[in-house]
Amino acid sequence: MTSDIKPESEVTTAPPVAAAVAPPLDASAATRETLEDYTLRFAPRHYRRWSTGVVAISALGGIAYLADFAIGANIGISYGTTNALWGIAVFAVVIFLTGFPVAYYAARYNLDLDLITRGSGFGYYGSVVSNVIFATFTFIFFALEGSIMAQGLELGLGVPLWAGYAVSTVIIFPLVVYGMKVLTKLQLWTTPLWLVLMVVPFVYLVVAHPESVTSFFAYQGENGQGEPNLGSVMLAAGVCLSLIAQIAEQIDYLRFMPARTPENSRRWWRAMILAGPGWVIFGAVKQVIGLFLAVYIIANVADGAAVANQPVHQFLEIYRDIMPAPVALGLAVVLVVISQVKINVTNAYSGSLAWTNSFTRITKRYPGRLVFLGFNLLIALVLMEANMFGFLNTILGFYANCGMAWIVTVASDITFNKYLLKLSPLQPEFRRGMLYDVNPVGFGSMLVAAGVSILVFFGGLGEGVQPYSPLVAIGLALVLPPVLALATRGRYYLRRADPADPLRSDDGLDLPVLDEHGNPSDVLLTCHVCRQDYERPDMAACQTHDAAVCSLCLSTDKVADHVLPAQPAVR
Repeated sequence: MTSDIKPESEVTTAPPVAAAVAPPLDASAATRETLEDYTLRFAPRHYRRWSTGVVAISALGGIAYLADFAIGANIGISYGTTNALWGIAVFAVVIFLTGFPVAYYAARYNLDLDLITRGSGFGYYGSVVSNVIFATFTFIFFALEGSIMAQGLELGLGVPLWAGYAVSTVIIFPLVVYGMKVLTKLQLWTTPLWLVLMVVPFVYLVVAHPESVTSFFAYQGENGQGEPNLGSVMLAAGVCLSLIAQIAEQIDYLRFMPARTPENSRRWWRAMILAGPGWVIFGAVKQVIGLFLAVYIIANVADGAAVANQPVHQFLEIYRDIMPAPVALGLAVVLVVISQVKINVTNAYSGSLAWTNSFTRITKRYPGRLVFLGFNLLIALVLMEANMFGFLNTILGFYANCGMAWIVTVASDITFNKYLLKLSPLQPEFRRGMLYDVNPVGFGSMLVAAGVSILVFFGGLGEGVQPYSPLVAIGLALVLPPVLALATRGRYYLRRADPADPLRSDDGLDLPVLDEHGNPSDVLLTCHVCRQDYERPDMAACQTHDAAVCSLCLSTDKVADHVLPAQPAVR
């Protein structure tokens, strides 16, 4: 077949559109918008011009949220300091171990977690369910962060809570319109001030009030029954583990990592680990600080128990000890607003990608990311107006079971099925036509792990095992993928396999997908549908034309005119 191929030196960030044949309206609209941040696509090398350090800082800027302070305070008040600390430790270990293979795979092959999920045991349509789980994560935590921001606006400016909810939602929309380019600048500019405002209160208490450390470790919770208990530890861990899907938001930045080469290998690994699974280190520290501040406020502030789990009050009370009240109030509001904007632009951005991706695959139509940006924000606003703070532990504990089932299943498939057992294709695959619609390995594992753990969470298997629903979700999601892959002999991963290698897809193009360093190739091909140039991993041969077609045009092909026929592997 013949295709227009260009060397890297001729790559531009806005490839010219051929005028010979106008592309279909739907494909043209989708192309224009997705080229801003490669929505739903492989992130090409010519777009990834950021250094490893910039990508890492931008990704970590997204964890500036104050929900960790509220979560730490809530589990400590419920279960006591000792159980809360052990629960946070369990959370940190699980998140790091499951996040590592997923983050590595994303940074290495420049894919978001949905594209990874498709080829990691779920299938082309099977990953839609995990997309909905992730979208749910984004609006739950958008609502949580927006509620904290509204509390700050009420305290500092007298804005009624209902209006504060609306303000904290509306201001995010324009910041997310332009994707990664704007988000990177926002995260870089606001991080230094955020760090100073967050760290000062903790350092002040430890230095000026050393007795607060003793009080912290002695705290037994609101019911005074916080003695070490495995059930309480697991209940606390379950709430914290609701954050497991945060790795998907980290990956929305990590997919823009530069290619790993012998020259930048050490920097690349440091950035990937720090900004990928390493986010949990910062998250765990914030949860501990949140509990520490809560215990201090309960012990030293009149009626402190009523507001000890609200981050804005946590920081305000400490600032008041250090500086005049008006300045303290101003700084507390500034901290809350900066923190919430930093995380909620990420929540809104990632949620819009998740909804758009699912809708496009199911309907073969790309409505535009901004439509689902508004949809995600609307759901979050409804949750805020419903006062989700009042039942936070229950929401997060329930959600954790679904999030863990998804993330651990993907991590298990990458670790065991791809690298150890060699039953899952190591080279990533996400394009329509290359994958089966549903792969029982990942899809089935996730459904079983989530279903059984939710049953345990609600006491369906008895009160004795109820606190251990996180362990049930993790255990099943870890074990089932290799078991099902062995049982099916990996035959449901590739719909079109290379006859010479059943673990490699055959997309009809003779050009290699990876370069000499194992990075995705930067060779350009022209899509004959939308007339744009894309790098090799995003392209496949067309069934009815002697040409190549891009992954998004394949997704929006309503009659499957361009989709290659099945070619099952012979095993």
